[in-house]
Amino acid sequence: MSTTVPPTVLIVDDDRINRTLLAELLQDDCRIILARDGESAIARAREEPDIDLILLDVSMPQMDGYEVMKKLRQEPHTATTAVIFITAATETGSEEFGLSLGAIDYLHKPIRPAIVHARVRNHLKFVAQRKELEQLADRDGLTGIANRRRFDLALERAWWHAVRAGELLNLAMIDVDHFKRYNDRHGHSAGDEALREIAQVLARTARRSGEVAARYGGDEFVLLLSTGTDLENVLEQARREVAALNLARASANRSTVITISCGGVTADVRSVSSPAALLQQADALLYKAKHQGRNRVLVQACAPRPGENSH
Repeated sequence: MSTTVPPTVLIVDDDRINRTLLAELLQDDCRIILARDGESAIARAREEPDIDLILLDVSMPQMDGYEVMKKLRQEPHTATTAVIFITAATETGSEEFGLSLGAIDYLHKPIRPAIVHARVRNHLKFVAQRKELEQLADRDGLTGIANRRRFDLALERAWWHAVRAGELLNLAMIDVDHFKRYNDRHGHSAGDEALREIAQVLARTARRSGEVAARYGGDEFVLLLSTGTDLENVLEQARREVAALNLARASANRSTVITISCGGVTADVRSVSSPAALLQQADALLYKAKHQGRNRVLVQACAPRPGENSH
């Protein structure tokens, strides 16, 4: 049985018959999300971080499709999401305006099932190809996990989601203890292999949607984990698993096991000024862990001051 995850399509139309027709047409190939107006479309887009394609009706009450498109482009995780407008209008100027906003195509009413199916299928192929290229660009060449670029983007998105939802962020910085000694003793090839094995341990902790384990640079890693995660417990488990790899390093004529030090923050974003400031807090805890003897985890909770409002 195939385990391929079907693409997610958001259908936005104030006409229930059109919504139903499009959903039935695409349901065998796609995961379908429905919205009946602009406000609910934006809300659903915020709730669903992995929408591949949006079919967006132009003519809707209160907020038309063009206004919805503008607002979606202001959201970090839908700024580049593919949008196809659906319209009954035939004026060239209307179509030109929609394309100038960033839409990739137009579908015209009345809906012609064969045309809709073919166009959606073709655009989803392009989306899948783009995602593959993005994943290659966002992957660390040595370890295969996310690189710093992907982490920075994920942190920015998670930050603004936490601002809106009032949720906590879990962030940790991890450093390999005395890694230079390991490289000097065993060579860079062995050092690279050690980093790959450690990266896989960390990658196993970040499996939920939106979670990221990334190589931040050199022998330093970062973790971005979901709200509700027991960060200290997760980091302790990772620390033990890395030690259990039995990667040896030379130290004063004897071999000891490679270990990691971790600094983590579980933060209410109202207590921190920016994502960069949150990283600085995690880095400071990492430095403290290493100063206290390495091979340890330090986690701190950051709560807002009494009476402080959300951003």
